[in-house]
Amino acid sequence: MASVFGHGLVAYTTAKVLDSKSNALLVFLAIGSAILPDLDVLSFKFGIDYMHPLGHRGFTHSILFALIWSIVLCAVFGKTRKLVFAIVIFLSTISHGILDAMTTGGRGVGFFIPFENSRHFFPCRVIEVSPLGIERFFSEWGLRVIISEFKYIAIPCFIILTTLYVFKKRKKSIL
Repeated sequence: MASVFGHGLVAYTTAKVLDSKSNALLVFLAIGSAILPDLDVLSFKFGIDYMHPLGHRGFTHSILFALIWSIVLCAVFGKTRKLVFAIVIFLSTISHGILDAMTTGGRGVGFFIPFENSRHFFPCRVIEVSPLGIERFFSEWGLRVIISEFKYIAIPCFIILTTLYVFKKRKKSIL
């Protein structure tokens, strides 16, 4: 997996790009939704095998889960502009699986669970896989993850957010 930092940054960027009026609640829910799929690591505590549909990178990383989750959050929290809210939450949630499918480790992502249980990676697997467990993250391996995420997640997000900021400033100065 990518780390919570990478997942959170992509969700923040998604919220800011898709909803120029994004409030703190939407940004918070987007970041939380991007991190949420990794709660499936709890499946290990219950003896659920990695490759089981409910195992790590299984159902919680699927398109269906992202859709259901975005509908639930939209119904509960989306007071106005429900479609924009749902799209931001959906894309933030599914971005988790997308980043995981670009990592150097694991056994793939179950994008199509429960309809099809195989796991998938993208051809471009450049993000260093993060170790499971916080104690292993503070190591040389964790440092490689941070460097990898800086190159392949943080810099592109920074470029996107900076470009968005410049265009907004330019638009305000024209008006």
